[in-house]
Amino acid sequence: MKIALIGDVHANLPALETALSHAQQQGITAIWNIGDWVGYNAFPDEVVGRLRHEAALGIVGNYDLKVLNFKKKKKKWLKTKRPEKWLAFQWAYKHLSKDSRRYLRSLPQERQLELAGRRILLTHGSPASNQEALTAETPETRLRELAKMAAADVVICGHSHRPFTRQVDGVWFINTGSVGRPDDGDPRLAYAVLGLESGQLRVVHYRLDYDIDRAVSAIRQHNLPEAFAQMLIQGRNLDEVDLPPA
Repeated sequence: MKIALIGDVHANLPALETALSHAQQQGITAIWNIGDWVGYNAFPDEVVGRLRHEAALGIVGNYDLKVLNFKKKKKKWLKTKRPEKWLAFQWAYKHLSKDSRRYLRSLPQERQLELAGRRILLTHGSPASNQEALTAETPETRLRELAKMAAADVVICGHSHRPFTRQVDGVWFINTGSVGRPDDGDPRLAYAVLGLESGQLRVVHYRLDYDIDRAVSAIRQHNLPEAFAQMLIQGRNLDEVDLPPA
């Protein structure tokens, strides 16, 4: 059994299509998605639709929850959020169909699964918070605390957009990285494949080129901020991206 571990697609359909095509070539039998389906990129409804078509098992991410709450929070956020972030929430909300919004609202924030006798937790951030960003540099002491909270043998997470696999006190922590919005300076998409070999779990992380030009063109065609395009080109988050001279 091989499972594609994806997350942080952030409405980037070209990247998702490449990841799914590559995963099929690896012989995957299931897709697990750790959330943040939408945000910043131009294809929110298409991404939700494609993953539903693929019968991906998913959870909702912190960004998805913010988008779903946009209608209630928009006046407050207009005063408290950076303008580009407010616009990203607005655009994603408006370009999700009612059916897609309803589907995202139906998803849990965590899932407990079992594979080959191992307990697996799908969570967006960490067992403590859907906004805790775990990376390869997270202190081992913190991972020990989270391992006790998880009640699982394997914790699959995202949110930090930084892929890694680490084992602490017999618990595996696997971060999928970001399919649609890498921010570690490498613009290639990231995803992982979890498999069983001789009764042992095996994780392979992939970084793949995809049609960034198509994703960038869609952002510009919809008159979204140039910063969103540069995030893909540079592989950086909104706070770190360098904008070209006006």
